[in-house]
Amino acid sequence: MTKPVTLKDIARETGVHVSTVSRALDPNARTSLTAEVVERIRAAAERMGYRPNRLASGLRTRRTMTVGLMLPDISNTLFPPIVRGVESILEPKGYASIIVNTDGDREREGKLVDVLLQRGVDGIIHAAPYRSDPRMVAVSRQGIPMVTVNRQIENSKIPAVINDDPGGISEMLRYLYDAGHRRIAHIAGPQALSTGRGRMEAFKAAAGEFDLNLPEKAIAISSHFDEDEGRRCTRDLVESGWKFTAILCANDRLALGAIDELNRHGLSCPDDVSVTGYNDIPFLDLIPPGLTTIRIQQFDAGRMSAELLVKMMTEPEATVPRTTILPVKLIERGSVKRIA
Repeated sequence: MTKPVTLKDIARETGVHVSTVSRALDPNARTSLTAEVVERIRAAAERMGYRPNRLASGLRTRRTMTVGLMLPDISNTLFPPIVRGVESILEPKGYASIIVNTDGDREREGKLVDVLLQRGVDGIIHAAPYRSDPRMVAVSRQGIPMVTVNRQIENSKIPAVINDDPGGISEMLRYLYDAGHRRIAHIAGPQALSTGRGRMEAFKAAAGEFDLNLPEKAIAISSHFDEDEGRRCTRDLVESGWKFTAILCANDRLALGAIDELNRHGLSCPDDVSVTGYNDIPFLDLIPPGLTTIRIQQFDAGRMSAELLVKMMTEPEATVPRTTILPVKLIERGSVKRIA
């Protein structure tokens, strides 16, 4: 059996001290060396088939160079761009991500965070927190660096990278208002999530600014951000008897479900009812009639959350912003009809 290549082997091959080899092969330590030395050592390591022993390194440094990435729904196309943004920062710095899927379930979240802690992750990026999430707050207080992305945990000190939801919802409501709509319904997201609660409050505030005087039944609240709940909420809106000309949905998947349910009731989008979404998940432009939505910066949200986490992991005393708010943009497609 071939003996694994060690740092000492590479040091002998390149004629440098073993500590120099160690720094050259560490993305976070090589800045003290010249590019020529780093490349010479890296090339030798690759040629000799060197593979770092992360377990041994972790025992020495008390760092595993792993980060937990918690997602609420791995099948949701919203999250791959966020993951790619995270990876764009972590991978060059030598970190590996451990991705777990909570399914939006508190009990499952608790079990999975235990798994991550048992694996000794250096930090956690959480895309699936609840507005009130005592367990994650407790984990953070234990000294585990943590950043939330797309959502935030209220009344905590955990840094969050989120979107300008009040601005996005207000802009979309103005867009519908300018298109002649006055009877505008809202399919809200789950109220246990900051995105569901925040977007609903933003809708109410914007409706008040436009003096729409909407009835309570103009708002249907979903239990999940998915197509099935979009269908159920739309069915409730239709059966309420209140006649609406547009539905502003709290995310794109709710909007897709809404359009499908409208079709089942013999109503077309946008001829009978205009529908809008939020997030601008991939492929919306390929689904007729093309969903008008609010685009969030998915990749940048992941990238910035990873940058904050790396700073927290490597500079424990550094100050990081409590909240980072990213701008959003209205994307106009074919799902909104102008009315008289």
